[in-house]
Amino acid sequence: MSTIDRPHSGGDDATPSRRKAFFLLSGNVFALGAVSLVTDISSEMMTAVLPVYLVVGLHLSPAAYGVVDGTYTGATALLRLIGGYVADLTRRRKFIAGLGYGLSAVAKLGMPAAGSAVGAIGAVIAVDRTGKGLRTAPRDALITLSTPPRLYGRAFGVHRTMDTIGAFVGPLVAIGILAATAQAYDAVFVASFCIAAFGVLILVLFVRDHRDEQPVKGAVSPRALGGLIRLTPVRRLVAAACLAGLVTIGDGFVYLLLQQREHLSVSWFPLLAVGTNLSYLVLATPLGLLADKIGRLTVVLGGYSALVLVYLLLFGPFGGTALLVVLALYGLFYAATDGVLMALAGPVLPKALRTTAIALIQTGQALSYLVSSVLFGLAWTLWGPANASRVAAGLVAVAVVVIAVLLRGVQAAGTAEDVAEAAEEHA
Repeated sequence: MSTIDRPHSGGDDATPSRRKAFFLLSGNVFALGAVSLVTDISSEMMTAVLPVYLVVGLHLSPAAYGVVDGTYTGATALLRLIGGYVADLTRRRKFIAGLGYGLSAVAKLGMPAAGSAVGAIGAVIAVDRTGKGLRTAPRDALITLSTPPRLYGRAFGVHRTMDTIGAFVGPLVAIGILAATAQAYDAVFVASFCIAAFGVLILVLFVRDHRDEQPVKGAVSPRALGGLIRLTPVRRLVAAACLAGLVTIGDGFVYLLLQQREHLSVSWFPLLAVGTNLSYLVLATPLGLLADKIGRLTVVLGGYSALVLVYLLLFGPFGGTALLVVLALYGLFYAATDGVLMALAGPVLPKALRTTAIALIQTGQALSYLVSSVLFGLAWTLWGPANASRVAAGLVAVAVVVIAVLLRGVQAAGTAEDVAEAAEEHA
């Protein structure tokens, strides 16, 4: 944390080695990673128990769960755009992110109050996702503004690694609390709030805002927003993100399918998320480094190819240790796509509207994910889980080809930006 205000270029060495450049990532990246680590312990405690709490505890149908799960990720997604625009306009990205983290923390206390009322649970989830929607784009924008473009892959890789440490620990904490309290879900939700509040404190004390120079007059305006979507790279990124969200089913569905197939005890259900997060944790930084080296699009496409295998294997001839292969592939998918897609986008986004552009991409993906969750819940109900998951695998395979076509030009433009930035530093 002592290096937060240190610039990302090191001392008098104009051409630092790759190892040195890795360790000289801005301290702000590590501070934001620490906030995400603590917050994800809190979030994943709730996420890990929510599917089984709703489906097994409250007896929701798969279709009803699909609506709730879509709400969890897609609801209030348009607030991402509002938060991104306000962050760009005021240059107070830390404040907007902090507001989002705070809303999500308070929402955790709403779950015990909601009881078994599905409407109230949906409202609590909407508040929680409002917080996530507000914080994600300003946080990712701060990472790009604290890092030179050629290091975006490793910066997002390091951040997502720290984030996933929290995601790995969260379900374990939930299991411990459930075991100690005889399956008292309320205890999980209250503990989740306390941990989330600590994450907000870290943000306030250690994260530094990046007040870049004020944009020229009119660069951040409603008219500029219309011009943003007319930019070819932005259009292609939004289209690719929407398609990716549309063919991706929720984690809860994946874990419920595995739990039913393997007849896992409800008490051990959170361990499925632990397996995925362990894989994500191990692979996030190496894949970020690899993306900077061989091309970010290549890594993203590899991640979605792994997702095809995951969906096929949900009802494939596996059991025992093969279950671990499914969870490992699922973690690989997240490690290869989550931060790497933002690293791919970063170099081609206009600086004055960078937070808004990131929010636009994330909003498209979130809204598409909402539709996907509802449709998969209906497909499960009408066709059965096996057929629904195989159709999902086929759709992802088609999406890989389309995403490759959409983003090929974006990667070329981003590479040119990286080269130009490196030449500028050496001049």
